[in-house]
This record gives sequence, C-alpha cells and structure tokens, in this order.
Amino acid sequence: MPEHITLPENLIWTEPSPGNRRAVLSHRPELMLVAFSFDKGAIGALHSHPHTQVSYVAKGVFEVTVDGTTTTLPTGSSFIVAPNLVHGVVALEEGLLIDTFTPRRDDFL
Repeated sequence: MPEHITLPENLIWTEPSPGNRRAVLSHRPELMLVAFSFDKGAIGALHSHPHTQVSYVAKGVFEVTVDGTTTTLPTGSSFIVAPNLVHGVVALEEGLLIDTFTPRRDDFL
C-alpha cells in the first residue's frame, strides 16, 4: 500500500485520556488529519498548542470552548482554533471529531 493511503484496519488508536481515543489518519510535515473518538461525558481538557486546528463534528454533540467562549455544536458543525488559543471539548453524547492541524503535530506520532 502506498504511504499516502491509510486504511481503517491499519489505524493505531491510542487513549490519551479516559474515554478519549485518537488515531492519526494521514500526515505530512505541513498538515495532519486525526480522528478523536469520545465516550459520552469524556473531556478533551483545555489546552493550547502552536498549530492551527480545524475540527469537524462527524458524530455526536460537543460543548466546545475556544478562548473562553463555549458553544454547543451538533453533528455537521465545525470550528477553527488559531495558534496558542486555549480550547477544549466535552462530549455531551458519544462522538467523533475529525481534526486537521497545520503544521503536523509531531507529538502525536
């Protein structure tokens, strides 16, 4: 399989915190695509990083906080986080976020 293709059966899921699983879908040094699966009630703790992040709510409903503003986002919604802004999520039901980062988050590899 070419290295630019990722099949579901080849994903490596890690559990960065209870109820939260992460799999790197694809990446290059300038861009990364990551899936985050959440159990109902799981928390993506408030944090910041120097990467620009765009997130798509592929499943579920999330309470999303970015730079002190909290919004409830249902399936089909998206949000963007500028570098170094404090942000985090709470899964109000079982859910899945698809996140992109630029540049790549080497700490996820």
